[in-house]
Amino acid sequence: MPTMEPEVIERENRPRLELHERGLDYVGASVASRGIDPEGVISALGDFNVALPSWALGTGGTRFGRFPIGGEPRNPEEKVDDAAAVNALTTVNSTISLHIPWDYPDDPVGLRAHAESRGIGFDAVNSNTFQDDPRTTDGGRVSYKFGSLAHSDPAIRETALAHNYEVISIGEALGSKALTVWLADGMNHPGQAAFRAQFERVAECLGDIHDHLPSDWSLLVEHKPYEPAFYASVNTDWGSSLLLAQEAGPRTGCIVDLGHHLPNTNIEQVVSRLAMVNRLGGFHFNDSKYGDDDLTTGSIKPFQLFLIMMELLEIGGGSPPELAYMIDQSHNLKDPLEDLLQSAEALQVAMARALVVDREALTGAQMDNDPALAAEILMAGFRTDVRPLVAEVRRRRGGALDPVATYRAAGYRARATEERGAEARSTGL
Repeated sequence: MPTMEPEVIERENRPRLELHERGLDYVGASVASRGIDPEGVISALGDFNVALPSWALGTGGTRFGRFPIGGEPRNPEEKVDDAAAVNALTTVNSTISLHIPWDYPDDPVGLRAHAESRGIGFDAVNSNTFQDDPRTTDGGRVSYKFGSLAHSDPAIRETALAHNYEVISIGEALGSKALTVWLADGMNHPGQAAFRAQFERVAECLGDIHDHLPSDWSLLVEHKPYEPAFYASVNTDWGSSLLLAQEAGPRTGCIVDLGHHLPNTNIEQVVSRLAMVNRLGGFHFNDSKYGDDDLTTGSIKPFQLFLIMMELLEIGGGSPPELAYMIDQSHNLKDPLEDLLQSAEALQVAMARALVVDREALTGAQMDNDPALAAEILMAGFRTDVRPLVAEVRRRRGGALDPVATYRAAGYRARATEERGAEARSTGL
């Protein structure tokens, strides 16, 4: 199996160390002048772990095609291997989120042991009732074409429930503690179904799933305004997601996917509202320009990501709260592992920028109704080059000062291609 050897990381770090230390001294002095301890920032960043999605370790695609690269992971074990390589470089991606049946483990206990040997654990497991698969549709005898948990036929709803129960069982064997449910249920045509009836059926089914959870598990519901239900999705926005979470049960939270919002939605305000009622369950990080584009995190709207991190620190009292954090992207052109490396760094940079904001001064400006001063304080954090602080987190934990450059120097993709083949195709997307 291809691995990311510590010796390679150390070799690549060595010529970069002097410049890194100069940058670290400079930014440390800069943030200290604001009364912020740079060591506290480094410590908080080290506590921020973001899961990798199993489906994003291979190339994605569009409605019109998919352009795979060599050496793609062919099974869950190889996806764990690739996740371990990413984590060796970033040190903040020590968990993987499995999607079933895209990554159906034949031996969950064995897969868990393999993951543990690579330093990887399992985050939330994800069910799939938005596609017909013989393994989830009673051997192909039913179809989710017109919905799953919202379907008018109780037999199809029962089939969808049975799949979610199976995913929970698999998750228990893997050591997961949460189930994420995203539904494609809705309507493509006006009059196709009744809004209220669909919603009530989903709410009832989510309640059944909630009650089926192990006592230490959480249920995570995820909203999306459109695609594939272009006229009306059942769980279309954060308000619908909140209603469903409240109906399902007390251990249900809402997932905020950054691409699952209508254009110009104030996502940081959505985060605040959900946290106010203790229903913020976690995040699927990505970025978008037009819709649910699943682009590299922080590549289009870095300021929005920074403001979301500001809200997270507000919720956590100065530290990242314990939520389900995951990258959720579709890598159509880049090497998937390089894209994940870039996203992991973008998340840490956004968090570090939020950590170096002078909170006391900002609160004072807000209480004095001084928007100009508040903006100055906020932008001082956003404009700080915090990359040395982020790199120092990685260095202290054995990671790479420059993850993408080190990944390329290690020749990981070439070795994966040699072992798995140039025609290897990833499961999932």
